[in-house]
Amino acid sequence: MSGPTRRQLLQGGIAAGLSVAVTSALGESPAHASRDGIRPFRVAVPNRQLADLRGRVAATRWPSRELVDDRTQGVQLAAAQALARFWTTRYDWRRFEAKINALPQFTTEIDGVDIHFIHVRSRHAGALPLIMTHGWPGSIVELLETIGPLTNPTVYGGTAADAFHLVLPSIPGYGFSGQPTGLGWETSRTARAWAELMRRLGYTRYVAQGGDVGAAVTDNLGRLAPAGLLGIHLNLLVPALRNATVLPKNTDEEKAADAALKVFGTTGNGYLVEQSTRPETIGYALLDSPVALAAWMLDHDTDSYHKIARVFLGEAPAGNLTREHILDNISLYWLTGTGVSAARAYWESAHAGGGSMPPVTVPVAFSAFPGEIFQAPRSWAQFSYPTLSYYHQPVRGGHFAAWEEPGLFTAELRAAFRSLRAL
Repeated sequence: MSGPTRRQLLQGGIAAGLSVAVTSALGESPAHASRDGIRPFRVAVPNRQLADLRGRVAATRWPSRELVDDRTQGVQLAAAQALARFWTTRYDWRRFEAKINALPQFTTEIDGVDIHFIHVRSRHAGALPLIMTHGWPGSIVELLETIGPLTNPTVYGGTAADAFHLVLPSIPGYGFSGQPTGLGWETSRTARAWAELMRRLGYTRYVAQGGDVGAAVTDNLGRLAPAGLLGIHLNLLVPALRNATVLPKNTDEEKAADAALKVFGTTGNGYLVEQSTRPETIGYALLDSPVALAAWMLDHDTDSYHKIARVFLGEAPAGNLTREHILDNISLYWLTGTGVSAARAYWESAHAGGGSMPPVTVPVAFSAFPGEIFQAPRSWAQFSYPTLSYYHQPVRGGHFAAWEEPGLFTAELRAAFRSLRAL
């Protein structure tokens, strides 16, 4: 096992001192190591970095308690302190490190930035290649529990015909991907990078999925319609966030969705405004205080906030959204030093310009999870995507749908892409 190169430390999205080891023994085709500069990747965080994290959490300068009995003033003190106690006394990063290092991980430079990705090929013949994109405040962590069911369906209640080859990249500026050193990395550029990644992996036909920022990337991928893209699946209706005024608001379901969007726009989108306008400013706190980073990430939407707060206060987790999994995600942001670079992605999208975008011409599948910021009705999905080929409202799940409910999420993808396998 060799140590990290200087280029990997500086370009690989790694905080100062974080060690990245490279190995070829990752259970994946050795051809990866030479084809188009694809390099195996492995994580090894020095003990001093973990000790520094615990020390910083323990030394947190706490605010006074909120003056209300709900989250209208932000993340509540009791929840934040409970998270910090677990982080310093019971959380084990090495458990997560072993988990992710057991997966085939790689990096490859695309358009000047190192892209980190997990690539798991199914053992089933005829598996359909699928690239899935995480969001914010998530990461590849939110998708890990779907790997088994998607790639090895016969063990998880499916059939061999449901199998996918799975590619999970980290968006530039997130996780172990490189932090862009120049402007222009908005979601359409990331979509172009994903098309190049799938080309490098040798996939001539594939599908794509995304939620949150990943939904914007996947929406753009659908509009680019690169050779080989068969269709896309989304679990956040991006066009509604771009321009809700054009959507129909006649039925009770449409009015409810519109009301939820307005609530989010007036009381729940503080993080979006700050990251879209002043990402560097909030970055000072996100890179200096682990608890500030955690609070910023928790304060995303009401549904996920309550699920996360309750689990740290001793209640049963909502699906798979456990204390360990939540802190895997937050710790990944902290140890890679990507709080500000991930925030800048919002600034990039806000400053990308308002040019017209081509329509999506490939089939579009949509899953409207009930706990999302707003549950988009079928009429909105059809209005936004005339090529809508699948729409369903699962019974559970929210913003972190794949993370909370990997079984339901897997079932959605199997149903969404089943008709495209023969194309």
